[in-house]
Amino acid sequence: MPSERIVVWGVGTPRTLRVHWMLHELGLPYETKAIGSRTGETRSDAFRALNPRQKIPAVEIGDEVLAESAAIVTALAERHAPGRLVPEAASAARARYDQWCFWVMTELDAHTLYVLRRHRDLADLYGEAPNAVAAARDYFAWQLATAEGEIDARGPYLLGDGFTGADLLLTTCLDWALFYQLPIGVVLEDYRKRIAARPAYQQAFRLNFAGLLDAAGDAAP
Repeated sequence: MPSERIVVWGVGTPRTLRVHWMLHELGLPYETKAIGSRTGETRSDAFRALNPRQKIPAVEIGDEVLAESAAIVTALAERHAPGRLVPEAASAARARYDQWCFWVMTELDAHTLYVLRRHRDLADLYGEAPNAVAAARDYFAWQLATAEGEIDARGPYLLGDGFTGADLLLTTCLDWALFYQLPIGVVLEDYRKRIAARPAYQQAFRLNFAGLLDAAGDAAP
């Protein structure tokens, strides 16, 4: 039976990296539509028909379309590597997996790192908010300490011995934090370096940030 056609829309951000990375972990062939964030490409008729939210990443899997990076990562892993890259449904490990994924996406991605992006990188659109930026930096450090404690006590990964999609999500946020020159501590620095040595991460990083790497060496957001 031939595999389903997979098309990934989006490159150039930590959120798009997540999808490319998971597909490389799974060894699945796919096509890339290399559209970028805030380039106007997400407002095209073709993309809006796929994702009315006009956000990247989005992925076509056969006749199905999914958006939101954490949902895509989990769906791909659940379909192609259950019990390995995502715990079995209804298990205690799956509950912990979901807990960490939701935490990464809310406490690190949306509530802190994206606040920095909106009110620092995109201040011309969303306005300068120095108090919000300072609070986001402090809150990020406070929240990150919970992951540091978990990995230090139970590691080497968030769920113990095995790498999962939760580690993938956390690592992309650590990359994002380092790009913003936020300290992540020795435990998480070692954790990130270990995960960044994975071939799938390196392949996906190069693909996702190809244009930026060509322009700026190894520096990429």
